[in-house]
Amino acid sequence: MMAYAFLTWIVLLMLLRVIAYETVQDAAIISRHMVEHSINSIGTMATVYPSDHPTMAGQPFGLQEYYASCFSNGSLTLLVLPISRHSQNILHSPVHSASITISSQHPAASHSRVSLLGNVTVYQDWDNVFEEEAIKACYLGRHPDASRWLPNDEDAAHIAYWARFDPHSIYFVGGFGDEHYIGYIPLEIYQNASAARGVAGRVLIEQHA
Repeated sequence: MMAYAFLTWIVLLMLLRVIAYETVQDAAIISRHMVEHSINSIGTMATVYPSDHPTMAGQPFGLQEYYASCFSNGSLTLLVLPISRHSQNILHSPVHSASITISSQHPAASHSRVSLLGNVTVYQDWDNVFEEEAIKACYLGRHPDASRWLPNDEDAAHIAYWARFDPHSIYFVGGFGDEHYIGYIPLEIYQNASAARGVAGRVLIEQHA
């Protein structure tokens, strides 16, 4: 009898554990919400020093970076300033690779975080930026102080270019693994998680090659 009760208890625990797990669809929705509704729209970017760097070739570099969630498929808008270390690493990368990690509002081991790995398209032709006014409004809506270094501004403090970050891999940690989803989110599921929702009532810009 005791063995039967113990076995029943184990089965119940296993069922509760399964119920507690987030699905990959849940993880995608949580990730998109964290990225799109971040209070500061600041993530930790990671890039790699170019192979011809005299002292740091191939070494990783991580630092906080502004971003804005402007696209319906989850791609992000960046400002690339050639004076910055991240921008130099991206521009020297054969595929302009980078990653951006965003955490929940109060980062902790038990809270969600997501790492987006992808490529950066830099628009060095100022006159050929898709939906530039919408991109500008989106970015400045998140970072008003960036008005001092916008692209194609003769009075700007530094040269800058609009850029789009397109994630190709998404890795999610929902918290502790016995309660939350931990692992990769398929790109299509991530892209479609909130494509029609918009941010703060604003319709997101459709992706454009």
